[in-house]
Amino acid sequence: MNTTPTHRTAPSSWRTLGAFMGKEVRHLLRDRQTLLILLLLPLAQLLLFGFAVRTDIRAVRVLVVAPEPDATTSALQDRFAHSGRFELLPTTSSIDSLDVLMRRGMVDVAVVLEPGLASALRSGGTPQVLVVADGSDPNTGTTMRTYATAVVRDWQQSLGAAPASVRIEPRLRMRFNPTLESVNLFVPGLIALILTMVTSLMTAISLAREKERGTFELLLVSPLRPWQIIVGKVLPYLGLAMANVITVLLAARMVFDVPMRGSAVLLLSSATLFSLVGLALGVLIAAVTSSQLAAMLAALGGTMLPNVMLSGLIFPVASMPAPMQVVSHLVPARWFIEIARGIMLKGSGLELLWPPLTILAAMLLVLLTLAIRRTSPRLA
Repeated sequence: MNTTPTHRTAPSSWRTLGAFMGKEVRHLLRDRQTLLILLLLPLAQLLLFGFAVRTDIRAVRVLVVAPEPDATTSALQDRFAHSGRFELLPTTSSIDSLDVLMRRGMVDVAVVLEPGLASALRSGGTPQVLVVADGSDPNTGTTMRTYATAVVRDWQQSLGAAPASVRIEPRLRMRFNPTLESVNLFVPGLIALILTMVTSLMTAISLAREKERGTFELLLVSPLRPWQIIVGKVLPYLGLAMANVITVLLAARMVFDVPMRGSAVLLLSSATLFSLVGLALGVLIAAVTSSQLAAMLAALGGTMLPNVMLSGLIFPVASMPAPMQVVSHLVPARWFIEIARGIMLKGSGLELLWPPLTILAAMLLVLLTLAIRRTSPRLA
């Protein structure tokens, strides 16, 4: 039996495979944007997960409400100040402003002391100490309350020669989410993720597809102005995004009984603003990339990943290192989640939420300007 063809075919097959692999390598090397994203995206994921995924909480803003400040209350303040986990706010003598401060997000935990605390301790009474924590994030709120209660108990033991010589009864209360339902925490973040996916990701892929097919260049040389092209492309996605928001809100209310303590109109208006920011970012990503794959990877790495890791959706921003907290200011989802939680869980209005709304409006102006300039045929 003649086996010569078999021996001749094997080297030829390997040469063909080698030539095909060489072509693919050259194609990958020519697409420098995709190659750069593929190389840098894992590094970005490592850095984000390494720095942002922190289960411990630091810089907890604690307010001591002492109607009659004395040496005993000063000892409690010193313990909070030197614990390493708390940021002690100036002591107040009235509880009247506590509600507004917690709605503004300026206080995480409040420790409310009874009037005549020192006298009650000297007479052998059992004074009560109220520990109030912001429960809009159930996991974080429970942890902060535990930290504060531990400091109070340690302070109690330091007041007498023996732990049982002084009795203080801590009372615990969670504001804005007393049942600690986790769904109340995740629904606002879920809205942010859905809006990001529909706006930034889908817009970037859609426009990049037009560029790959060559139809985008036809639009640029048409009588349409760049802003008209952008508006015509993004408006359908804006409508889809708002339909998704309404669907999620209705399902959250009807199925999971998620509260809506504030204005639904303000929430929808804020969602529209956040969607416009995502659309502008998607147009900008499509303008600086040359393929659908590059646009998709850039949108995932530049929007979805930071929205999950740096927005406070899962991990509190206060627990991140200072440089990552600075970077989180550039993540639009951080501000929208703050707005959504404030409206849904705290009943906050425009008078409390105008700072994050202003930041989103400024982001929209910057991104929209860059997107139009990059899309303009005169600057292409």
